[in-house]
Amino acid sequence: MSRVDRPLWMDAFSKSRSRRGVLKTAAGLGAAAYAGNMAWSPAVGAQDSAAADVTGDFDWKKADGVTIKALLNVHPYTDALKADLQTFTDLTGITVEYDEFPENNYFDKLTVDLQSGTGTYDVFMLGAYMVWQYGPPGWLEDMNPWIQNPSATNPDYAWDDIYENLRTADNWSLQVGQPLGSGGQYALPWGFEANTIIYNTEVFDKLGVEPAETMDGLVELAAKLTADAPGAGFADMYGIATRGSRQWATIHPGFMTQYSREGGKDFELDGDTLVPVMNSEVSVPFHEKWASMMKNSGPANWTNYFWYEVGTDLGAGKAAMIYDADILGYFQNQPGGSSQAGKLAWHPGPKGPDGSLLTNQWIWSLGMNAKSQNKLAAWLFLQWATGKDHLTMAAIDGNMVNPVRASVVENPQFQEKMNSNLNYLDTFNAIIQDTKILFTPQPAFFDATTLWAGALQEIYGGAPAKETLDALVEEIQASTE
Repeated sequence: MSRVDRPLWMDAFSKSRSRRGVLKTAAGLGAAAYAGNMAWSPAVGAQDSAAADVTGDFDWKKADGVTIKALLNVHPYTDALKADLQTFTDLTGITVEYDEFPENNYFDKLTVDLQSGTGTYDVFMLGAYMVWQYGPPGWLEDMNPWIQNPSATNPDYAWDDIYENLRTADNWSLQVGQPLGSGGQYALPWGFEANTIIYNTEVFDKLGVEPAETMDGLVELAAKLTADAPGAGFADMYGIATRGSRQWATIHPGFMTQYSREGGKDFELDGDTLVPVMNSEVSVPFHEKWASMMKNSGPANWTNYFWYEVGTDLGAGKAAMIYDADILGYFQNQPGGSSQAGKLAWHPGPKGPDGSLLTNQWIWSLGMNAKSQNKLAAWLFLQWATGKDHLTMAAIDGNMVNPVRASVVENPQFQEKMNSNLNYLDTFNAIIQDTKILFTPQPAFFDATTLWAGALQEIYGGAPAKETLDALVEEIQASTE
């Protein structure tokens, strides 16, 4: 799902135990042009786009006979794409060759290829966070000139049909700390995950409980489920599963969603300098509550939990609920998907004190190599793969959820398909307008969030939250010296 093992340039993290060592190692590697300076500037400006060379009427056959190469991650979205590739070839005359790798080495492969500048792969999958790594060095093609050129883009493409917050997620100025939504469109949204509560209706009904509407209510509910579920016939069940490993992916799903709803932030701009604020007056008590909840109501080995363990425990009837990617529940809830299939339901999760339903998202996107020698053919592929026809087929006949296009979500066939997933559509509609990337754009994202996960583990282990978070902020700040 959204778990990404560390890219190659993060390998040295395992060789350093201190927070400062981690950041200085990343800086020394030149992690996608990050030089240890939070006031950093991008390596490239606006690109001269080959889109300007495409003239005349739009024609799917404009690159007939060209072969492009794609780099793909093993994923249900990829399965739906491969099943429909012949449709694209018949439409355009373009042949698509591809290499497919599992997530544990996919991003290593992509990073090495982009860094080499050889342009081996014309198109590839990437997460929206990776735009912050791959965009500044000039590795990604800006899609805006292609989208805006009617000679290159199908008049039925309907860019605005893709949810605005998803389009925004891949749209950045390349300026550290500047909000998303301006500058280049460095990737196209393809499929995404929102982070919500997914719960076991059988145990909730048996115990007569409802999903929590506040953070304090979530802590209390998790404790009640942990205490009462085993005695109600759910042996070995505990209250709540979330990710807990010492990895960036622990911070970005349920944790960052609820942290943001409570008013927490990761960084703030002070002039042109990015300042970490994980030790704010809002942040400290939130960390205490989250760590306490997981200590008292989570899995015994929580510090080793990735997305896979979270989903597996839900599907095995061990976790009464999870706060993680909504599609984890989807795959566990399908017939034959797990022992709890048909028993799972969705809920937006607790609101913030002001009623906030801010929800962090992970977006699988498609990008074009700025060094590609087949840009027109690559663009035709990208607009087809993110277009209405393919994404409708992929969502209805395949397992491409969540859809990035409103027309797909509103399609009666998709809605009928999802009706067997209790409250999935209601939850989706409740949060979609507030579902966005809640982190501050910066190339140090993976470094800082990995350190943050380490600090959360320390608090879980009994370290005082204020001192631990002060130390985290100090070490991140020290990296700018």
